[in-house]
Amino acid sequence: MKMRWLSAYSILCLVLASPLCLANRTPAKASPSTVKSKELLNEKKSTPLSPLAEAERRKQTEEITKRLATKFLAGFKDKKELDAFNKEVQSYAGRAVPALIEVMKSAKYPDKSRWLATFMLGRAMGKKAVPFIAKFAAHPSWVMRLASLKVLLALKQHEMADLYARMLKDDSMIVRSQALANVRDLKLIKLAPNVWSMLYDKRNYYDGKNATKRSSIIKEVISAIGELRFEKARGPLLTMIQKDKYSDVFDEINKSLEKITGQDAPKGDRQVKRHYWSRYVLAQKTI
Repeated sequence: MKMRWLSAYSILCLVLASPLCLANRTPAKASPSTVKSKELLNEKKSTPLSPLAEAERRKQTEEITKRLATKFLAGFKDKKELDAFNKEVQSYAGRAVPALIEVMKSAKYPDKSRWLATFMLGRAMGKKAVPFIAKFAAHPSWVMRLASLKVLLALKQHEMADLYARMLKDDSMIVRSQALANVRDLKLIKLAPNVWSMLYDKRNYYDGKNATKRSSIIKEVISAIGELRFEKARGPLLTMIQKDKYSDVFDEINKSLEKITGQDAPKGDRQVKRHYWSRYVLAQKTI
């Protein structure tokens, strides 16, 4: 059920991914007229509003917040409706922020809407939203924890290593998998030991008919170990690749060994590769 639900949210990610990434790109060189407009805008911003104008602005913001909150509460029937709403939120720019924050914080809104609001806030505020969004990594709902991690990754938050390390031990496997994706994609080498420890987390396994079996996340962990070049895993992986009990993760172990050692195993079946790594161990002992 969770996986089907997650697929629906993946569609939302695709809808929002491009605008969110654009927030981090270097803007193109502005034309003189654009620069002049920005200068005028800055002058207006620096000029204090009259009490009447300030009251009018607050009223408009409250109306926008109420309108957006109502739509978030009702939800969206299809992608066309979602696209239209997305454009509306973008048109309000910073004035949409109060509504987005309200939706994220309140359990009265559907999970889909709270997920969507998290991505929209990341797009609207960029890195300024990071401290607030990071708080949701500790939210009781796994949906909000997952959304928080995805937005932090989209905003390329390398400095959140402690948070990612904690999330690698999250109660939800989906969240643990996303935390692992953050570590891999951001190439956080210092978290390699934390990733390796996931192999010893019983929650990453399930009980089969006759024995405990590895879940799909274990393959991701072993692959990540290679990508992070975790040197301390070299010995254990060389031992594991020789044992039939690890046949289900043979390819991942082989690729990780290649990345850690800098060696390329020969093409061929598993026996050929096992023989190669066995000779590699002997060569290392001789040296």
